Amino acid sequence: MIENEVFAIGVMSGTSLDGLDLVYVKFDKKKLSDFDILASETVSYSDEWKNKLQNAISFSDKELKKLDFDYGRLLGGIINNFINTFNIDNINFIASHGHTVLHQPEKGITLQVGDGQIIADITKQKIVCDFRTQDVKLGGQGAPLVPVGDELLFSEYDYCLNLGGFANVSFQKGNERIAYDICPVNIVLNKYAEQLGFEYDDKGKIASNGIFLMALESDLRLLSYYKEKPPKSLGLEWVKKEIFPRLESSNQKPEDLLRTFTDHIAWAVANELPKNAKILVTGGGAFNDYLISKIKQKKKTTLIIPSAKIINFKEALIFALLGLLRIDNQVNCLKSVTGARENHSSGVIFMPK
Repeated sequence: MIENEVFAIGVMSGTSLDGLDLVYVKFDKKKLSDFDILASETVSYSDEWKNKLQNAISFSDKELKKLDFDYGRLLGGIINNFINTFNIDNINFIASHGHTVLHQPEKGITLQVGDGQIIADITKQKIVCDFRTQDVKLGGQGAPLVPVGDELLFSEYDYCLNLGGFANVSFQKGNERIAYDICPVNIVLNKYAEQLGFEYDDKGKIASNGIFLMALESDLRLLSYYKEKPPKSLGLEWVKKEIFPRLESSNQKPEDLLRTFTDHIAWAVANELPKNAKILVTGGGAFNDYLISKIKQKKKTTLIIPSAKIINFKEALIFALLGLLRIDNQVNCLKSVTGARENHSSGVIFMPK
């Protein structure tokens, strides 16, 4: 093995519950941006697991402990299948984001389930996980964490925009990296697509044929979160409190809610982007042609849609990078992004027993 080469698996489960993303990646420690994704896969959740993870927000402490254990076992099995499918025999470590079920940093709470010791024991590999808790203990938001990767892997872009469960943006301002969540995206859109019998709104076709509800969208624009200054982040709790009640009480058709909320996303995102910038767009929303076209309508800027591999697996890739930085005790959480008291190296390392 070449001394500076590191081989890792990154595992990411997003809030939109569209599946578990896995990447096997090679990093060159001398030049991290020269990474190579050697294998990648998205594993869909069963209806039972989707239901569990969606409803975990209301679980008791005892139920959450069991979920943490059971989900760790699920991850361990999926990772082993991934290793076997792609005949992977050279792994320095596995970085697992887990799945966020609670995120209330203002109360000092963030919880990503997926017991690291269980995963280590099942895979017989070194595991790095629980990347957010330390940041919250240091007074930070515990999110977003991807901007470190944006800076180290994708520095040729002015802005990195991710359209996943939530839209978030990352950019360099002077000597600091600034990043924050903008608004919900697929966590809302997928809910209404599912009501129509689809997993998601493919290319935004349903939204494009819906009716725009101006009064509802005007009401959404008044949400106080949009006036807050970063650092700031969003979670499912906020969506359940602020978004779903507004949409549900309108008593409108799902296709019209899809149209209205997609237009709302475009408004919120365009508000945060400068003119004539070079912007990398990733996350499932990058495939939503209607959403992308609406953002372009609202702001004259250059949206660059990369390869499907980068769109789909950028977050899993970056969590592998965060794992590498943690193992080397390098900074992987930026106070300029999360609002923590200091830059730090976050994540817990587990070795197989």
